[in-house]
Amino acid sequence: MKKYAYVLATAFLLSACGSGGSETGDTADNTPEMTSEEKMKYDQYMVAGETLYLLNCSQCHNAMGTGLGELYPPLKESDYMENNFEEVICILKYGKSGEIVVNGKTYNQVMPPQPQLSSLEIAEIATYIYNSWGHTRGLIPVTEVEALLAACEQE
Repeated sequence: MKKYAYVLATAFLLSACGSGGSETGDTADNTPEMTSEEKMKYDQYMVAGETLYLLNCSQCHNAMGTGLGELYPPLKESDYMENNFEEVICILKYGKSGEIVVNGKTYNQVMPPQPQLSSLEIAEIATYIYNSWGHTRGLIPVTEVEALLAACEQE
């Protein structure tokens, strides 16, 4: 709980100070027009998402989203992410096995499931990765993530 309060406080400070993006994530600053409330939520999701990404994803996908050689695909400028949003949300929670083609290159390592991640944490990670490294999707609300996760549970 203390960690989450710290993340929220950091997000507030970053939004109040007008932070220009993340050193790690090379975040985009050309997000869609937002109200001040939406912008604050976006900033909170970005800060929390970066922290969660670094803890849960960067070991394989690298802190800069460049992947790990021939083993794990990049998230940076990933055509797979751009073309498979719903599936990416499911993969974040439930993992994936089998081949995947990213930017014309085939990868075949298992991505383990992350059952410990809540829908909110998935939304925060998704907001972070979908607004970093050449992606500009904007805020990904937890309600959208919950609906997508419910759909992929039934498949």
